[in-house]
Amino acid sequence: MDTTTIQAQESTAGPSIYDFELKTLNGELIPLNEFKGRKMLIVNVASECGYTPQYKELQALYGKYGDKVVVLGFPANDFGGQEPGSNEEIATFCEKNFGVNFPVFQKISVTGPETHPLYKWLSDKSMNGVTDEKPTWNFCKYLISENGRIIGFFPSKVSPLSSDIISAIEDK
Repeated sequence: MDTTTIQAQESTAGPSIYDFELKTLNGELIPLNEFKGRKMLIVNVASECGYTPQYKELQALYGKYGDKVVVLGFPANDFGGQEPGSNEEIATFCEKNFGVNFPVFQKISVTGPETHPLYKWLSDKSMNGVTDEKPTWNFCKYLISENGRIIGFFPSKVSPLSSDIISAIEDK
């Protein structure tokens, strides 16, 4: 099994995932509290990566399970310079090549000294109360429960349509 299943523990440390507001590629500000009651699959994406075809799988997952989970894409140029495009170029690429209609946000850093606060929260147990798992490459995935807790981390090689991800989405 290529997944890290995470046992959530209660924590009062740090902010909630619902405290974050981020801008989509087209500049729309979206508060993550808009997704309370649904699971979130948060993925750091890139346009020039060997895993880029996962966009198609992410779109298929969102199309089939969108009532239970929202896919949130976060372009990042942290691994191999594989997301060099502007926000406008990324938006065009996602629509033209994969018909993406799940939210894709403005390019951020998911690792290193410029790590965006969302990814600091996702990858720091002292903040999220659950895990220290950090993205190791493009297309790492965090699954967040309906009440804002991290319930799984899936490395790049795990398909968005894997039985591990599907069963975690379907699990109540």
